[in-house]
Amino acid sequence: MVINELIDVVTKEGEPTNKVVLKSEIHTKGYYHNTAHIWFYTKKGEILLAQRAASKTIYPLLWDVSVAGHIDAGETIKKGAIREVKEEIGLTISENDLEKIGVFECFQNYPNGIIDNEFHHTFIAELTVDFSTLVFQEEEVEALKLVRMFDFFELLENSETNNHFVASNREYYHTIAEAIINRIT
Repeated sequence: MVINELIDVVTKEGEPTNKVVLKSEIHTKGYYHNTAHIWFYTKKGEILLAQRAASKTIYPLLWDVSVAGHIDAGETIKKGAIREVKEEIGLTISENDLEKIGVFECFQNYPNGIIDNEFHHTFIAELTVDFSTLVFQEEEVEALKLVRMFDFFELLENSETNNHFVASNREYYHTIAEAIINRIT
């Protein structure tokens, strides 16, 4: 795990600034930056969820996006997405496997001093390998599971009380589920 990765800073509108900072500074100073979110689904209508590692500073042990990570300085969004997929779940994919469904702003401050000013470049991708072949990165992921779409919506509906998902992301999760449903139907 590289602690002092370099990250490109972007403007509040998501435009490049040509400024590069250490990852260790990005959330303490609140710099705007890009991340990639990759949501894997199966043709059977399942979503791959990752449980955030117990060591995570924000929302440890909650279930979230299949793969997510920061885009390194000088890296394209898709190259960063591909790298993160390989690092976090041991899966090799190509740019053609990624279907971009949008860019979502995540601007939040947390009581522990972390300032999130992220642009989530969000993709969906079909999981074409057997679930059992996935190998997760323990620093990032506690566990992985496939969830049927019906169960996903049920968990989401009760996210305020079931401590399963990041409750404040409910609308985002609905958008993801709708994009996946549109893709597989």
